[in-house]
Amino acid sequence: SLLLLVNNYGSSSAKPLIPYTSLGVLLLIISALLAYAVRRSLSNSFIFVSLCLTVSALWCGSGLIYILEGEAVIVEGLRNALVPGLAAFTLALFIICIVAVLQREVVYSFIALAICLACAHQIAGLADAAFGQSATAACYLLVCFVGAYFGSGRLLFYITRGKLQLPGMGLKNKVNSKVAQGQEANDVVPVGLVMNLLSASVLACPLLGVVPQLFVGHVPWLWTAGVFQLGVCVLSYRSMDILAATFYGFTAILKFSEGYSALVKDLTHQEPYSPVPFPTVFAILFFVLAVFSVQRSLLDVFYGLFFVAYCIAIAAQPRGFFQGGTQGVEAAIFVASAIMLMVTLYNKGAQKKIPTGDGLLKNLLSRGGKFTLRSQDKDLHAPYLGYSKYADAEVLAHGCSVLAAFAITASTAGQNPLTVLILPWAVVSGGVLQLLCGSVAYARGKTLESTAFILYGFMWTVWGLTRFGGLYGDVRGFQVSVGIISFMLFNVLVTIGAMFLNLAWFIYALTFELILISFLLDAVDALPYGYDIGVTIIFGLVSFYFFLANLFNTIFETPQLPFGDPLIKLRGFGGGRDSCPHLPARKATSVHQIAIMKNGGICGMPTDTVYVLVAACNRPEAVEKAVKKQAQERPMSLWISSLKQLEPVRSQINPVLWDFMEAAWPSSISMVIPRPWMEFFGLADSSKYIGTPQSIAIRIPDCTVATHLISLVGPIAVTSANPTGEADTTHHNQVYAKLGDKVNGVLCDGPSPENIASTVVDCTKVDSGQIGFFRVGLIPKSKVLQIFEEIQMRHRHGQVNEAFEGDFTETQTELTQIIRDPETDSGLSQQTPAESLSSLELSQ
Repeated sequence: SLLLLVNNYGSSSAKPLIPYTSLGVLLLIISALLAYAVRRSLSNSFIFVSLCLTVSALWCGSGLIYILEGEAVIVEGLRNALVPGLAAFTLALFIICIVAVLQREVVYSFIALAICLACAHQIAGLADAAFGQSATAACYLLVCFVGAYFGSGRLLFYITRGKLQLPGMGLKNKVNSKVAQGQEANDVVPVGLVMNLLSASVLACPLLGVVPQLFVGHVPWLWTAGVFQLGVCVLSYRSMDILAATFYGFTAILKFSEGYSALVKDLTHQEPYSPVPFPTVFAILFFVLAVFSVQRSLLDVFYGLFFVAYCIAIAAQPRGFFQGGTQGVEAAIFVASAIMLMVTLYNKGAQKKIPTGDGLLKNLLSRGGKFTLRSQDKDLHAPYLGYSKYADAEVLAHGCSVLAAFAITASTAGQNPLTVLILPWAVVSGGVLQLLCGSVAYARGKTLESTAFILYGFMWTVWGLTRFGGLYGDVRGFQVSVGIISFMLFNVLVTIGAMFLNLAWFIYALTFELILISFLLDAVDALPYGYDIGVTIIFGLVSFYFFLANLFNTIFETPQLPFGDPLIKLRGFGGGRDSCPHLPARKATSVHQIAIMKNGGICGMPTDTVYVLVAACNRPEAVEKAVKKQAQERPMSLWISSLKQLEPVRSQINPVLWDFMEAAWPSSISMVIPRPWMEFFGLADSSKYIGTPQSIAIRIPDCTVATHLISLVGPIAVTSANPTGEADTTHHNQVYAKLGDKVNGVLCDGPSPENIASTVVDCTKVDSGQIGFFRVGLIPKSKVLQIFEEIQMRHRHGQVNEAFEGDFTETQTELTQIIRDPETDSGLSQQTPAESLSSLELSQ
């Protein structure tokens, strides 16, 4: 705001104070910083998120236009380029201001109103610089004052830890009254509506005579809307909102296509046209999505039907974006988006909501027993082999495969390929969004699916740019063939992998291989007539079934559209899910059931770090079983639930070490201590698997589930839940996949709270007043040293634990070798047999 304030006050009608190119670059940098800051603080008010991301989009689009104007790219004038976008943001900010007033968010309403008036005055200033520039600067001056006051007040509040608060801030009340929102809250949906409002304004303005026609100066607005809607798509997956993510992924495709049309018009001096198949198929996808949106509300259904009409208008008029019918539908979308924005923002914070028909589908289905809605529980989008906060992106990915397949069925024979709207459909839908969905699938641990989506995304991008980007005629032949063959070989691996997944995925990968064969035949000029169209239609239909089935199965629990069984099944591959109890860790009954460890069983268990494999120490056969199944070359560590479990051997432990353990535990601190007392646990020959003959790693985990289980079965021997050399196990699904039927039970608690191992402290020389560090993990080194120094200080002043009658004076055996093992927290190798001492079996 300060930048625009100074520029508007200092500029004249003849010459701007800051060159347009420099102004545009600065606005882009500020826009990116603002969007990043909001992205890192999505837990704030939904009005805050909507306001800041809307302003970020405003400055991003206008900054790009200033750069084009500074580089003399825009010949139609700055006014014609800026007015459509500024008009949309004026209305959007005014709506945000009204809702902020109703929600009593004074600061946000004031900032929204000030920037809204600045946009309105900037529109006036494009006609009369003498009036508009001064008024625009005055509005931004108000934003500067308010932003500086409340920004410094918030900073002061955090620096003083809430002790000092400027008048009018109200931060203490917000902190006290703040209610944590669930994962179902999607606060970025209003931003997607604003972007629809923006693109609709740009296309409706030529119809209304505000600007002469769609031209290159409008591309920044349209592509800004597309980029921000891709961001809304990703954040909707973070909020577990598949319907919103799919919808805004589809609308982003339209935004990029609209911008491409305006760009090509200026480059080729020809109005591009869209082949009929693609927008027709797009209309079908939007219609299916609109029908399923009845799960959210009836208003979402009607809003989705506007985009069905929009795609039909594009199909009906070949020059779609430049013709009145399409622009007329966009004018209707402009009005509908404004209404949706108002209703959505108001209902997010109001107690008495505007009726939108939400819950209608649930009420209808409750009267019959054929369909059952799926409950939105935390396991609905549980990752397979990794930690993730994303919902499943397969609906959007397969929808994009449908669009890309039908886009390339159009012919460009005898025409400039750039003027046929195939390139944006193929590259954006088949390429960019496929890569996005592949990234989401990878974060969720869906290895095969992510590989396929990323591979296909690259293939659609490369083929689209080569075949429909005007480059194909120059490189056609051997070079293209080699690239296609490499993709074919990669897809053969995907097809083989799909045989282990299910029948539908195998057919999906196999039909894409047929498309690659058609690409190869086309490259060597040996393509049979109609073969390419036939295989792409088949692939499109298979992808449509995937789109429909994933959407249906996500919303309905019963019935489910089938995907088929795997063609090849391996014994033990993910077999743990069926062959052993998998119980929710947050139920006490589950922990009692897993106490089968008393009978010699081994199980997977969540901890305060990652998942581990455990066995009861008073069952030597269970310890040996765990070693043979998982950790033959790795020594195990010892975990207890309370220091009371070491009371029988207390006299064997240094008083300083005992007090150090008492002060440090429970926590993610593992202590490597001397082990002459280990034989008191009655492990007999199995004790050689726990630690080394000289020392052992021991700790009390800071995890209620773990300590409860240890209290039931006694001290436990712990090793990692993953094979040697593999990554840490951070989800119970990984225990199924990696251990198969090797365990007798699994306590399931979703993703691990941390992906960092425990801190391992060398306490073998505590009697000499020294500790060392084998690994600095979750607990920082400074914290551990602080605790140890406090214990040492207490002992120097004579504050020794009363239970000790004397100091432990025997010299301990030095540690000889360290083997890093983040999961077991042991890290000790075995050298010589341990000396045999008297044994005492401890029940706890």
